[in-house]
Amino acid sequence: MNFTRSIEPSFLEMVLEMPVVALLGPRQVGKTTLAKSVQQHIGKESHYLDLESPADLFKLENAEQYLKDRADNVIILDEIQRRPELFPIIRSLVDAQREPGRFIILGSASPDLLRQSSESLAGRISYFELEPLHFQEVARAISMEQHWFRGGFPDILLASNNKMSSRKMDDFIRTYVERDLPALGMSAKPGEIRRLLQMLINVHANLLNVSNLSRSFGMSSPTIQSYLTFLEQAFLIRMLQPYYVNVGKRLVKSPKVYFRDSGMLHSLAGIRDPEDLYGNILVGASWEGYVLQQIIAQLPHDVEAFFYRTQDGAEADLVLVKGGKPFQLVEIKYSSEPRLTKGSYLVQADLGDIPLLVVTSQRDQEQFQLRDNVWVAGVSNMFNLLKLT
Repeated sequence: MNFTRSIEPSFLEMVLEMPVVALLGPRQVGKTTLAKSVQQHIGKESHYLDLESPADLFKLENAEQYLKDRADNVIILDEIQRRPELFPIIRSLVDAQREPGRFIILGSASPDLLRQSSESLAGRISYFELEPLHFQEVARAISMEQHWFRGGFPDILLASNNKMSSRKMDDFIRTYVERDLPALGMSAKPGEIRRLLQMLINVHANLLNVSNLSRSFGMSSPTIQSYLTFLEQAFLIRMLQPYYVNVGKRLVKSPKVYFRDSGMLHSLAGIRDPEDLYGNILVGASWEGYVLQQIIAQLPHDVEAFFYRTQDGAEADLVLVKGGKPFQLVEIKYSSEPRLTKGSYLVQADLGDIPLLVVTSQRDQEQFQLRDNVWVAGVSNMFNLLKLT
């Protein structure tokens, strides 16, 4: 089963505009499928090369000549982080014949980890990030409960049953820990990576305290911070930053940490069945991370996401900001009958009485107005109330 990805129109538009477009995201998230879907709309002959395939690598023994001979074609290079020496060649070829749709590069690392591309292709490349499938992309075929439990990686989401889904996620994590992260340059040993991921289960949806993690881990704070940064740049975790505004208040300055994919969180926590999840102490934190991911995965490129918390109890799970100005607050509640605290209303006062949306765990929660400038909705209809455009 193939799902239409929401970023496909804007991705295709940029391919038709820029000489090089990068599609980045974790393994198995659907980058290759999306690139091949776009192929048929480009209007040029295209060539797909998997840089982990010995046969395709053989074609690139003389990479400059191979690519030069196909200057009028679209070249799709998958797992580009395996061959960073190609970036200067791509730059040279683009400069010699600058036109849209020369190269599509796919990678499992962020632009910061692909520094060579930033340095070699500045002004010639546009970046897109492909998130795991979000609920609106699968809602016609997959229940919200299944999507929340299994997460958004296509092969894992579409497994024949929950047991097989969990097994596939276990294999996915093992491959990342034992092969992919070391190959990207993470210096930690696989056992250390696994241990850190396990420790992050209890930090998920909470403030990051690097000092506490370093003491528990038995390593220096700078080392732990570098590992966390690496996990974020490999698209496994998200460090949501606090929103700062000059309101004369003592603001929390530490980021909050989330596993990007709910299925990964559940697998690491040993949660093998939805019923186990509903009775688990992690259920509230899991739900918060799940809803946050659904929203962030669909934000326009000019909208930024933060959280807000002051030392005196005013907090919001999500603050959406455009042009430097906050325009929407989101509170995420697992309860189907949420009770807002005084702190939620204090945030509105701090940030200029912007709208507050409360998202509950009821898939078909009827959207309604709770009070002045405060609305309640479920995941299925929350985007009716999020003014993202």
